[in-house]
Amino acid sequence: MKEVTALELKKMQDSQEDFQLIDVREPWEVEETNIGGLNIPMGMAVVRAGEISKDKKVVIHCKSGMRSASVIQALEQKLGYTNLYNLKGGILAYQ
Repeated sequence: MKEVTALELKKMQDSQEDFQLIDVREPWEVEETNIGGLNIPMGMAVVRAGEISKDKKVVIHCKSGMRSASVIQALEQKLGYTNLYNLKGGILAYQ
C-alpha cells in the first residue's frame, strides 16, 4: 500500500498540490480535529466512491491509519483504484 507521511502531506497542502484529501473518520471525530478534506465515513466509502477521484492523487486518512488502510484495500480490490495513498500514522501523526 502506498503511503505519505504527515510531513509529506503538510508539504502537499502548503504547495497547493492538486490532490484530494478524504477523511474516513466518523463526523463527531471530524468535529474534534479537522485537517480539511471530504468526510466520507469508513462504512460509506464504497457506496460513495463516486466522490473519490480516480484522476489524481488521493490521500485517505483516519485517526491512526488503520481504518484508512482498510478503505484503501476495499476501493482497490472492489473498484480498481490505483491512485490512493494512506496517511501513515493518521491524524495523530499529523498533529
